[in-house]
Order: sequence, then structure tokens, then C-alpha cells
Amino acid sequence: MTYLDHAGTTLFPQSQIKGFSQDLSENVYGNPHSHNSTSRLTYDTVESVRYRILQHFNTKPDEYSVIFTSGCTAALKLVSEMFPWKPASQTDTGSLFCYLTDNHTSVVGIRGVTSPLGVTSVPVQPEEIEMTQSKESINTGQVPNGKVSQNPHLFCYPAQSNFSGKKYPLSYVKGIQSQKLYPSCKTAGHWFVLLDAACFVSCSPLNLQVHPADFVPISFYKLFGFPTGLGALLIRNDSIGILKKRYFGGGTASAYLAGQDYFVPHTSVASRFEDGTISFLDVIALNHGFEVLETLTGGMSFIKLHTFGLARYTYMILSSLQHANGSPVAQIYCETEYDDPDTQGAIINFNVLNDKGDIIGYSQVDKLASLHSIQVRTGCFCNTGACQRHLGISDQEVQNNLQAGHVCGDNVDLIGGRPTGSVRISFGYMSTFQDCQTFLKFIVDSFAQQPVKMDKDRLKRLRTSLPAESLAYPTLPNHNGPLKVQEEGSECSGSVKTPSISAQRGESNIPRSGVVYSRNAEVSGTLTNIFLYPIKSCAAVEVREWPIGERGLLYDRIWMVVNVNGVCLSQKQEPKLCLIRPHISLQHSKLSLSAEGMSLISVPLEGSSQEKQTVQVCQTKVCGDRVQTVDCGDEVAGWISEFLGKTCRLIRQRADFSRNVKKGHLQGKKNSKSRTSLSLVNEAQYLMINRASIQLLQDHITSRSDSSTCLQFNTEQLIERFRANLVVSGKEPFEEDNWTKVTVGQTPFQVVGQCNRCQMIGIDQKTGDRSREPLLSLPGCHSGKKHLFSIFLMSLLVPCYRS
Repeated sequence: MTYLDHAGTTLFPQSQIKGFSQDLSENVYGNPHSHNSTSRLTYDTVESVRYRILQHFNTKPDEYSVIFTSGCTAALKLVSEMFPWKPASQTDTGSLFCYLTDNHTSVVGIRGVTSPLGVTSVPVQPEEIEMTQSKESINTGQVPNGKVSQNPHLFCYPAQSNFSGKKYPLSYVKGIQSQKLYPSCKTAGHWFVLLDAACFVSCSPLNLQVHPADFVPISFYKLFGFPTGLGALLIRNDSIGILKKRYFGGGTASAYLAGQDYFVPHTSVASRFEDGTISFLDVIALNHGFEVLETLTGGMSFIKLHTFGLARYTYMILSSLQHANGSPVAQIYCETEYDDPDTQGAIINFNVLNDKGDIIGYSQVDKLASLHSIQVRTGCFCNTGACQRHLGISDQEVQNNLQAGHVCGDNVDLIGGRPTGSVRISFGYMSTFQDCQTFLKFIVDSFAQQPVKMDKDRLKRLRTSLPAESLAYPTLPNHNGPLKVQEEGSECSGSVKTPSISAQRGESNIPRSGVVYSRNAEVSGTLTNIFLYPIKSCAAVEVREWPIGERGLLYDRIWMVVNVNGVCLSQKQEPKLCLIRPHISLQHSKLSLSAEGMSLISVPLEGSSQEKQTVQVCQTKVCGDRVQTVDCGDEVAGWISEFLGKTCRLIRQRADFSRNVKKGHLQGKKNSKSRTSLSLVNEAQYLMINRASIQLLQDHITSRSDSSTCLQFNTEQLIERFRANLVVSGKEPFEEDNWTKVTVGQTPFQVVGQCNRCQMIGIDQKTGDRSREPLLSLPGCHSGKKHLFSIFLMSLLVPCYRS
């Protein structure tokens, strides 16, 4: 796996988990609010961790206090609720909540607290704060009545943008506090600074003695990868007095009365602000995180240089890549040229362009990257301000996109040809140069029109922006070694050329009932195969005929395998699932499972009448939907666990549980009911694939110039990988994109869209091996609507209801 989402969360090393596990096995940690010896051990250990955190940020307990929270967002919420906001009045402007527009949603969300209080919010563009007022008279704090204003104001900015990786000057802290920078230079009062350091501290050292921000929220999984759900608010001790906490939970009180409004807060800062019992075992785990981080890396200064070097190298190549016609392969969203680790973090944000200059949607890039086992992040990264700024999205467009159905976090990547977000890669201390090479190879193989070029002048200029010894002249990898790239004005021998496509329509080997596809005119075809998949992600069962139930093919995707935490397992995590072969006996009402080296095992198709009393009812999620299931028992769980080598359970959808097709699939469809029941499928009752489209894909793989180095597939092997229910033989490739109805015999089906599930096609369904290369590196197939075969080959079907 090539993991390039360290800004989302970094990865934890094995030695950290082993150290923590040994700690827990050798010590007993009690609740720190008690006074026995185990509690004392916990209290002392937690306090030592607080000190180590302050040490990490070059400060000490008499300067800062550490308040543990559930994460950075919780720390921000704590500040927003405790800050002494003063509402505006007719005679006084009151407090100001000012924030850089390049801020995370969790910072901008403070508006939800301030607006109802009548506090004015002031969004600040990055260029505005850089307008220093050093030569002009600084606002001395005088107000019209001659008194000095003591209004408290809060300015929030990120030490590093989580969108572009731009590092904002830490000198802003003192500049705002001393009222020498906008907006503090324009408004009298007492200015406090909240420095969002969550993204910054993952790869850079932060010195709070030099840059004494009043409030510093962080999340520890950005630093260590483990534990998650734990963060902290570092509060400057000089600023603690202004915070007004209203709610009090267990452990925060020195004394209170249950019958009267009497409460005295705890004298300890941490005890005063930490409601209830903290996640003390997770806090103890931080000790092992700091230990391993320092042992493996030598400290944050080394991490800063290492990750910046990887980001700079990748930026140099990616920004210089060109299609055969000289147009750029990527559009990068940044404000630096990655020439200084003090101004640029280890993040690269970009969109891929085709050879016509059009943006390829980030969702398509993400899905193809997943097939290469490359992990990236896409969307707007909870930073709408930076997203709008870099992508040129207006406020009105954001609102229009919402009305068009796009919401944060979905895969609607293009609306009207314009992007709604982008792709982000980010590096961590365990990232390697090979990760950069793998990523760049993926971009070249999957999106660059061959023969690929590089902008020689740009590369030369970027090289000279740092000392010559800092980076060697970059080269790109190819399928079997370094890729020979074509620079402008020169020919490139040995480069991968765009193959010609010669599609051949396959013929049916297995006659079935006639199939009619309907748009404006009827087109005849043949249903060649019927497959059902009783257990999600396990092997298929091919049948010649099969009953149709309320949720699709009878018993199709009624069962699924989950891990010890009840999370559904798929071939993306466990490719060996495809080696588990189900068999359904309608006559004996049994589902049997077989696998190599394992004895046959069976479970009943239907639950008994005493199911609710005898089996465990559980909830899990499928494609974001909560589903109710029942456990199939210990015997089959042990069988699956033994085969997969990890603790798993087999669960079945409850017979009385109903789940419906998402409304988006049926919106605008005529003669369709709003409710169509689903089994444990992701999106629709049936998946359909066209042999003609598969044949075109096979022809394209075969015609590749380097096909001799690739595994070869026949049509049936390719069809297996797409895991369709209905395989049809149409006349033209991709004609199914325009079908609205499909009739099999006398049974009508409605086409509700194209399938988004493409990650499993890189897995050999016979062996469980990942053999992605022949399916994914398809030079020349990224222009027009068919630029990604793997995304568009299947259609979704539901029953067709007549009015």
C-alpha cells in the first residue's frame, strides 16, 4: 500500500502498539479520581504525559496548561463556549470573532456560538493580514467616551493550511496580540490568538516560548496515528483567567450544593476544565507515541526536512508533467514553489487534467488510485474557504451546487464541467521516496497522453531555487524501469505509445431468454449469465434460472462477513473472501460454505421462529446505511475466522428489516415507486454488465504495447471481476449508458444509473491475488466520457413498476 493521507491521520508503528500493550499487561491503571494505589499510578502517569506534551512544544507548566479533549474540534468548541464574548450595542462594537478564510470548518463553526450572542464575525482573507501597519499610528484603544476599550477579541488562524499546506507565519501571533497586524490594528481592545496547530504539528516543530499563542488546539492521531479520539487544548496561563466555564462535570468542582446554586471550581486548571473522567488509558498511550517518534526520527526538525523533501520532489515532477501535445497533466493549487520548508508543508493539492485541459473529476482519480492501493484524500477537506479561493468557486456556485445535490463529502466531483473539489496527497515521517515514485508512476500510466513530456525550463528553474546539492535531477519510473520522458522539442524513444482500439463484439455461448433494451427504440440482445452472491464479497454462484424475491435475486447478498468490531469486510481489506465458495440448496433450505483446506459447513437459509430469542441481533452499516442483522452462530464464525486468519463473524440481514434504494437513484425516473427494498447490496437490487463493453476493455489490454509483460485475461475472467448479477450481450460497447429499461422475458427492469463500485476488479477471483496492472494502466483512454473503463462498465437495475 502507498499511503498518502498523513494530513488525515498518520500511521502508527508496530513498536508503539507493542510498548503500550506491554505497559497495560504489566500495570493496573485505576480511575484517577479515586485515591487507591492504582488510581495514584494513573494520576501520576497522566501528569507526566502533560509535562511531556509541554516539553514537546518547548514550554513548561508555569507557562501553559494542557486540557485533554476528544480531539481538536472539541478543543475549539471549548474555547468558543468559554470565551467572554461581549455583544455589540448601540454605544459599543463589542467583541469580534475574526478568522482567516483558510481555516478548517471547526474554526469557522465558532460562528454558531457567537452569532446568537450578537457578536460580529469578521472573515479575513490571507492577503489582508499581511498588510502590516508598522508605519501608521496603532489604535491605542481609545473609544469615543475617552475610556480605554477592554473588549475581548479572538483571532483564529491555522499554522498550516490543511488544503494547500501553506504555512502561515507564526509571527502573526505576537503581531495580532500587539495590534500591529490587521484586523487587530483597526479595533481597540484585548486581542487573543487561537492558533490551530492540528495540521502543522504533524510534521513541524512548534516553539510556544517564541510564539506564545493564547489557545493551541491539537489532535494526537495527527502526530502518532494512535490513539484516536484524543486531543488537547494548550492554554497560555496568562489567558486562563478570561475563560468562563458554565457547565461543571464530575471532578471539576471543589464544592457545590445540590439544593442551591452554589459551585466552586477546582483550583487545578486541568481538573477545572476536564469534565468527567478523561480517557486515561489513551493518555498513557501518548507516552509510547513520543518515545517511538523520537527513537525512530530524532525529532520534529528531522521530520520537517524529510517530509518537505518528499513533497518538493513530487511537486517538481507533477508540476512539470505534460501530455504529448504539451498541455499540463495536473493543475496544482499552491501559493509557494516548495522552495522553503518554513513556508510550505508536506501537502500537495491538485486536479488531474486531460490533454484538452479539462479537469478529470477527483472521484474518478480516487477510485483508480484505490485500485493501485494508493490512498489519497479528495473533496474540499473541510476547508470551504480555501477550496473556493483556489478553485475559483463563488458563493453563489456553492449554493447552486447544493441545490444540484452536491454536499460535502460526496463523490459529485464535477458540476457543469467545473470541479467541486480536488485531490490531496500528504506525507508523514514514515513516507519514502518510493511512495513518491509509485504515485508519479500512477499519474503517468493512468492519465498522461503518451509519449509524456516534461517542461525542461520549469524543471531547471525549480532545481536552482534550492542549493544544487539538495536534490538530484528527477527521473520518472516506467513499467519496467525509468520512463524516458519527452522534453519539448525532442523525440523520445522507448516511450509508451497510445494503442489503437479495435473493439469486437462477443457472442453468446449460453442461450437465455430474450432481452430487450429500451430507450427511444427497442434493441434486442441476449442474457448470457446469471450470478448471485449470497455472501457479500465471497465467490459467485452461477445459475441457469433463479427466483426473484422482494430484494432482488433470491438470497443475493443476504449475508456478509464482519470483523470483531462488527464492520463489514470486503475484498478491499480481505481478498481471500473470494475464495469462500457459497452454495445454496433451495430443496434443503441450506447455505453451504466451502474453501480449499476446509471442511464443508452449512447454515439455514431462513431463521427459526424463535430467532429473536435465540440469536444475537446486531446493527452494522452498508454503504452508509444502518442495517439490522442477526448473527449466524459460533460454528460458522470459527470456520471463517480459521480460514481468514482473524476473528470474524457471519451475519444475515433480518427478515423483517426493510432498507430502501437511495432517493437520488430514483429521482426523475418515471413509473417508479419511491420504495424499493434492498438486501445488503450497496446501491441497487441488480448489477448488469454488457459483454460488448468488456470485450472492448479486453481488446484494449491486449493491444497495449507492453502487453507481453502483463497477465492476459479472457472475457469470462474479466466478467468475474466485475461481479455483476446479469451479464447481457449487447451490440455496441457502452450503449447501456443510454438504456432506461431492460426486459428479460416478461420481467421489466428500470435502469437507475451507473455503478460506483469498482475497487474489486483488481482482485483475481480465482486466487485472491491482486493483479491490477492489466486493468488499470490504459494509456489513451482518458479523453471523453470513457476515460475510466472500470468506473462505467456496470449499470444498476431495480424492478420496473408500471403506473
